[in-house]
Amino acid sequence: MKIHRLKESDLINKIKKEFSQKDLDIEVNIGDDSAVINFSGKRIFLTKDILSEDIHFTLDFNPPYYLGRKCVAVNLSDLAAMGAKPRFALLGLCLSPEIDRKWVDEFLNGFRDICKEFKVNLIGGDISSSKKIFISVTLIGEGDKGIERNGAKPEDKIFVSGSLGNASYGLSLLKKGIRLGEHKKYDFFIKSFLDPKPKVELGKKLREKGAVSAMIDISDGLSTDLFNLCEASNVGAVIYKDKLPVSENLLLEKTEEKYNYILHGGEDYELLFTVSPQKEKEVINLSERITYIGYITEKERGIKIIDSKGKESTLKKEGYEHLI
Repeated sequence: MKIHRLKESDLINKIKKEFSQKDLDIEVNIGDDSAVINFSGKRIFLTKDILSEDIHFTLDFNPPYYLGRKCVAVNLSDLAAMGAKPRFALLGLCLSPEIDRKWVDEFLNGFRDICKEFKVNLIGGDISSSKKIFISVTLIGEGDKGIERNGAKPEDKIFVSGSLGNASYGLSLLKKGIRLGEHKKYDFFIKSFLDPKPKVELGKKLREKGAVSAMIDISDGLSTDLFNLCEASNVGAVIYKDKLPVSENLLLEKTEEKYNYILHGGEDYELLFTVSPQKEKEVINLSERITYIGYITEKERGIKIIDSKGKESTLKKEGYEHLI
């Protein structure tokens, strides 16, 4: 089988099967937003993301300063989904010999600024030459017991932070040739894509409340990440189309693909989480914007979406898929 026909989830499951092993020091193993190990009585959270030129970013779309920020932000979002506090970073950087020195300086400025913002210290890494740019970031965090994806139960309520679809709509504008700063009305969307805001503080607050049964960040799209959470928890779900959180900016846009961006677009880096009905009040009063969008069901029901007229249909998993 060619690698392009292999789904990311299939490859992860293969790796889990061949490499996962029982170890009292491993609390969360392969397949969640970060691994968690118990080291000398402390919980250590570890996560890694890779950004590849012409796959995750292009030199045309992504200014180096914002790319430096984003390669850290996507990892911060993984730690946020576990409720962990970020501490240290490792940077792997493959650069073309043709890349301009100014590009490198601006990239590092962005990397430095977001690390400073979230009190993360860069402690090492590796640099190599390559025909295209590859960025690999590992973040190390700490905290109490992490919030995993596998704890959702039937009747739990489903919530999401922030609003959805802004980043993917921003990407669509970039693909049309619109750049940051050219049209003020579009800067909100483009900035949402270029410079996502990981919900680290919200993740920690939710962990401290102890009310969340399962959580994941929305990186590949609501449909894909809801599917991933349900698969890990061995449950189904129902969500309401008219309850999905949409920014006023996106509501004002005249685009027929609005709900495609909201349901499947990805790159929002918001938090998707479940809470038992008995503990709902513990999270809805948080200062962050949190929206109820549906509930967890038995696995046999599958994953459904109900439109504004009450019609129920199967929610298709159409978010971003690696490899295929």
